[in-house]
Amino acid sequence: MKIGITGATGLIGGRVRELAVERGHETISFTRSPESVPAANGEARKFSTAEPLDLGGLDAIVHLAGESILGLWTPPKKRRILKSRVAGTCAIVDALRGAANGPSIFVCGSAIGFYGDTGESVATEASPAGTGFLAEVAEAWEAEATRADGVRTTIVRTGFVLARDAGAMALVTPVFRAGLGGKLGSGQQWMSCVHVDDVAGLILHAVENSEVSGPLNAVLPEPVRNLDFTRAVAAAVHRPAILPAPEIALKIALGQLSHLLLDSQRVVPERTVASGYTFHYANLASALDATVG
Repeated sequence: MKIGITGATGLIGGRVRELAVERGHETISFTRSPESVPAANGEARKFSTAEPLDLGGLDAIVHLAGESILGLWTPPKKRRILKSRVAGTCAIVDALRGAANGPSIFVCGSAIGFYGDTGESVATEASPAGTGFLAEVAEAWEAEATRADGVRTTIVRTGFVLARDAGAMALVTPVFRAGLGGKLGSGQQWMSCVHVDDVAGLILHAVENSEVSGPLNAVLPEPVRNLDFTRAVAAAVHRPAILPAPEIALKIALGQLSHLLLDSQRVVPERTVASGYTFHYANLASALDATVG
């Protein structure tokens, strides 16, 4: 297949591109600066919300581009997070609806922030949207994606991504290696993690299998409490984890971004498993071994 990827220079998009090439697919990177993409990465095309997109000749388009959610959530930052996802997805969908020989497959990224703070309740792909900023962003993001009439559309809601020396783990791992790790807040909030290889694998699973569509949760089959995640990371790097970060301190230091660390996300991949996807790393221990072991 010929697969277009927005966000191909990012953590997940880069792994999707690598894995797609390994499987014999041809990839096209969509980026704001196609001239900066190395020739070894194949063809690159312009991705802009201000001008029509060229999706000609593609079999599938994978949309992962968007403003990073990391950083203090100031009002301008929040507007950029929302606008980048909604406007970017709108541009893709408009191009899909207007392309004579465009893709028949659309995989759009999203996040388990869609469910909001789930507390002790378990959320599946059938669960409704929650409340809070990230839930509002994800709901608006997905609403744009579902406008792609006549195109098989899959929405991949990604959890806390585990990747070696990249993403959030690039910040977490050095802290734990220094023996400074600890639980966040009470440590009782649920975390739904996933290895980056499984996010990429699930995206290509959605591309390659004609019966797959709708929302899929990219999370490990078993969520864990933050306290257990802390202990598992500490064990993987052979260091103690004895320095907790109090909830009040996180809220003062991070403001609204603290929701990302303190909200409970007890999410399971019910439809993902039912679709036939097989996890490369099916539990936290194996995923962390591949990340920090």
